[in-house]
Amino acid sequence: MTTLSIILPARNEATSLDPLLDSLRGLVPQAEIIVVDDGSTDATAAVCARHGIRRLAHPYPMGNGAAVKSGARAAAGDTLVFLDADGQHDPADIPRLLDRLEQGYDMAVGARDYGSHAGQHRALANSVFNRLASWMVNHRIDDLTSGFRAVRADKFRRFLHLLPNGFSYPTTITMSFFRAGFPVAYVPIQARRREGNSHIQPLRDGTRFLLIIVRIGTLYSPFKLFLPVSLTFFLTGLVYYAYTLVTAGRFTNGTTLMFTTAILTFLIGIVSEQITALHFKDTER
Repeated sequence: MTTLSIILPARNEATSLDPLLDSLRGLVPQAEIIVVDDGSTDATAAVCARHGIRRLAHPYPMGNGAAVKSGARAAAGDTLVFLDADGQHDPADIPRLLDRLEQGYDMAVGARDYGSHAGQHRALANSVFNRLASWMVNHRIDDLTSGFRAVRADKFRRFLHLLPNGFSYPTTITMSFFRAGFPVAYVPIQARRREGNSHIQPLRDGTRFLLIIVRIGTLYSPFKLFLPVSLTFFLTGLVYYAYTLVTAGRFTNGTTLMFTTAILTFLIGIVSEQITALHFKDTER
């Protein structure tokens, strides 16, 4: 029989956590519920004690990703459900995510519609990230940064060492599942407006999201990055050669540099692809 663990990373979310725990108890009474208190200074501990909920406490704020990892390591369930403790996610959507796992998927993600994001700038940024990540993994990604998901515990734990401690853990785990060939489903949801202030800093965390997309993409499919770069250098060198041939009638050092860089980048991509293949061979044992 499949067992279920629900993990809620929480940092100063006592106000929204109280009604959320009531809802979870009513909807999934058989589930193990774990609140990972990421260095909260509010009444989170008291709320957990009042509801009789297991609480894992970080001695200081370590980040949303660190809280997720702590919860995943401590959970006893075969299936893990992650949702934010800030009131954005509706617990009534959990059965819909679990239904997708029953259909054979290894992870089901709650995909927010455009209007559910906190501001137009956040929605636009997520749309760009979704498109870029979709290209990297050759599969459509509807919501790269959603923290509401159900996943098979054994598959999830394979990637714990890759997950960052900050807010970009959904980006990493989503791309890791796609590149590893584990099926992922998206379930449309309507996210509520969060209670309290967001801990995300758009410029800093947006840059981190972008870097993580590139890092995970190059870890699992490096040629997707190296080939376009190589082609860019080659085409630039070709155009520059045509220009100098017409204007000066010669082959310049700049053209030589561009062609050489294109060849070296292409070869690095091939070597990286072989290293990736060896990495998968070792991790699948």
